Amino acid sequence: MKNSPFGWPVLKSYPNGKLARVALPVGGIGTGTVSLTGWGAWRHWEIMNRPAKNYTPSGQGGAAPFFAVRAARRGEAPVTRLLEGPLPVGEWEGEEGSPTRQAGLPRFRRCTFRAAYPLAQVELADEAMPVSAVVQVFNPFIPGDSARSGLPVALVRVVLRNPSRAPVSAAVAAVLPNFIGADGFAQKLDDFRGRLFPTGAAGNRNDWREAGGLRGLAMSSDGVDRGHVASGTMALATTAKKGVTHRTCWQDFVWPADSLLDFWDDFSADGKLEARTSKNDTPTGSLAVAIEVPAMSERTVEFVVAWHFPNRETWSRPATEPPTLVGNFYTTQFADAWAAAVHAAKAWPALERETLAFVRGVTESDLPAEVREAALFNLSTLRSQTCFRTADGKFYGWEGCFDRRGSCHGSCTHVWNYEHATAHLFPDLARSMRETEFSEFMTQPDGLMTFRVALPLKVGSSWGLAAADGQMGCLIKLHREWRLSGDTAWLKGLWPRAKLALEFAWLPGGWDADQDGVMEGAQHNTMDVEYFGPNPQMASWYLGALRAAEEMALALGERKFAVKCRDLFERGRAWVDANLFNDDYYEQHIRPPGSWDKVRTGLVSGIEGKSATAPDYQLGAGCLVDQLAGQVNAHFEGLGHLLDPVHEREALRAVLAHNRRHGFDGHFNHMRSYVLGDETALLMASYPRGRRPARPFPYYTEVMTGFEYCVALHLAQEGMVREALKVVRDIRARYDGRKRNPFDEAECGHHYARAMNSWGLIPALTGFHYSAVTGGLSFAPSKRQVNWFWSIGTAWGTVDLAPTRRRTKVTLTVLGGRLKLRRLALTGFGQKEFNSEKTLAPRRPLTFEIAPAA
Repeated sequence: MKNSPFGWPVLKSYPNGKLARVALPVGGIGTGTVSLTGWGAWRHWEIMNRPAKNYTPSGQGGAAPFFAVRAARRGEAPVTRLLEGPLPVGEWEGEEGSPTRQAGLPRFRRCTFRAAYPLAQVELADEAMPVSAVVQVFNPFIPGDSARSGLPVALVRVVLRNPSRAPVSAAVAAVLPNFIGADGFAQKLDDFRGRLFPTGAAGNRNDWREAGGLRGLAMSSDGVDRGHVASGTMALATTAKKGVTHRTCWQDFVWPADSLLDFWDDFSADGKLEARTSKNDTPTGSLAVAIEVPAMSERTVEFVVAWHFPNRETWSRPATEPPTLVGNFYTTQFADAWAAAVHAAKAWPALERETLAFVRGVTESDLPAEVREAALFNLSTLRSQTCFRTADGKFYGWEGCFDRRGSCHGSCTHVWNYEHATAHLFPDLARSMRETEFSEFMTQPDGLMTFRVALPLKVGSSWGLAAADGQMGCLIKLHREWRLSGDTAWLKGLWPRAKLALEFAWLPGGWDADQDGVMEGAQHNTMDVEYFGPNPQMASWYLGALRAAEEMALALGERKFAVKCRDLFERGRAWVDANLFNDDYYEQHIRPPGSWDKVRTGLVSGIEGKSATAPDYQLGAGCLVDQLAGQVNAHFEGLGHLLDPVHEREALRAVLAHNRRHGFDGHFNHMRSYVLGDETALLMASYPRGRRPARPFPYYTEVMTGFEYCVALHLAQEGMVREALKVVRDIRARYDGRKRNPFDEAECGHHYARAMNSWGLIPALTGFHYSAVTGGLSFAPSKRQVNWFWSIGTAWGTVDLAPTRRRTKVTLTVLGGRLKLRRLALTGFGQKEFNSEKTLAPRRPLTFEIAPAA
């Protein structure tokens, strides 16, 4: 990790050859985003309530949003450039030359993109320019503060550096078309080119405004239907107090492109903008800020881009039905986009300071670079259209995002089981998900938890299908939210339905109808099929749920139920180890039900096309990549090994031996391809012992990063750190900016939720564990001095461990929130008990020593 020349931390740099796929999403949790590309262009404008990959709006003159700079030394001709680097060669060819808007405008010759999410920096240089430039862009990301991490803004700072011994007169322009109503979904055919272009804008207007410490343009519409999904407001503003000129629109000409020519000439002449008139429905708004950059100095100009689109619709609907709105939480916090911009601008110093504290805490920690990168960069999914908050503040998520719509609705329990970011960074959002899962809207009276929730919330969801792994995983996550919060009263409120959810497994025709601790029934799961018969993947989730339920039952005084859970756990784990472990890994025993009459309603999807006597899509003798997925979550909960630890480690070694493949040119994959060529990855399943079913579960030939991270986490938890890091390095090498976007790990869609389990690498490698129930905090001891980041959302900071020959010096620093602490332990080494509970406040380090246990 290093700092950029302008003070922001840098975790990863992408030079000219690796910029083509870089697109960092900028926006808050639940607000939508716009992405900053590796060369500085603004793409993927997904701010109007639904995914819009590759959508770049345009206004007058066909101009898309951009920033530009004009600079001149005294007595020399001015030079004007887009604040962008060279276009990647993939942008060069289309039906009329380059398909990229503004492709022909002057731009900087050299470009480097530097990132430490959510911080993005585009560094630009050109010998012909009197100044070099850095475009710094971010949206606040502050653990434990979902409100300030959910602002609908892009905060943009342009830093101009004058390396010469003479002053430079400069100006920075910001251009944004008012495309309210035109989100790229309604399109019209261009009769001349046969090309579709966006429609929907009607009567849009830009008004000059000076208020709240900002100067800029308030963008609205008089013609777009107020109930339309793309109806709302936008704002383009600057914090500059002087030197600001503007245009509410560009001039219209017979040849539309002359609007851009007119703007460029006007700005290049003196760095100022003169007013124009237009009746265009998508008027292009522009600001220009003139500044003097002294010799050997730098100056900055700040802009705020804000949006406010309240009309979020429910997951999906037939085209013949009217839309049902669920709203956006962020739009209940501000009257319009200008109000959001003013709020963000006033709080900018604090928002940046606290975001930097978080980012530095991670980037300066003594963890391998690939771990810090995977953990940080995948947090971008939390701000993508994958995630949203309805008007009442509840948090929901798709599985991911297709280009033009969400992928797989309903906060899918079996996918969201895997991610560890939300609970450790924004626990209020994680608890919101648990509250929905263990409510009457998802958990039915018999305990069946539908694994996809309908919106608006209603009793009797039409989905009505239970996922074995999803339902059991929710119980482990309920334990997690209780552990991290210490709120036993909250747990008690959800416990009745949580208990029902576990007991559902024991009902006739269910997953464990004979109550022997082993799931034999029809088990719908995250492979989008049902497994029939005992298998390691469902076994690990079930055993983890039994242990979690045991602990929660004891805390609530239900000893009898706890004893039953323990008994099932002990018998189940013994049977799985004795019967499913084949001396190499765990495999499935296929047991068809024989008749659908023996299977409980709500356990099988699409019975009509499936065989009860010879079911397809089984794992069978395969070596599954995440065969022990539930163990990862159980380890994080301190629930111990679910199976024989020796067998577990042997199974992990088997996954590496049989599923890790280098080079995919010779690999047959009839499904989706997330890995190609000479790349290295873990296959979803392999069949080293033969006996492959004719039609295994559909994804067995694929590679998906979320499952790979699951293996990496388990390896780290079992002390196999070198092997864990290889897996992480293999993943991040594939997302290198040239081949794939480092901020978009896809599975069934972009920004896939499962990949956020990469955040778990931090606690897995540091041994971090905290219980607000007991006030205990623990880390893994280290033989060298280390500084590690930690977070529970309500508190976050760093720990410095400095071992000496006889003891370890511990310095615990809270950077945000407050931490209640009764005991700190170095696992297997020793611990420090405090006489009374301590509450640690920000930047008041606690230092003490721990000696080895006697």
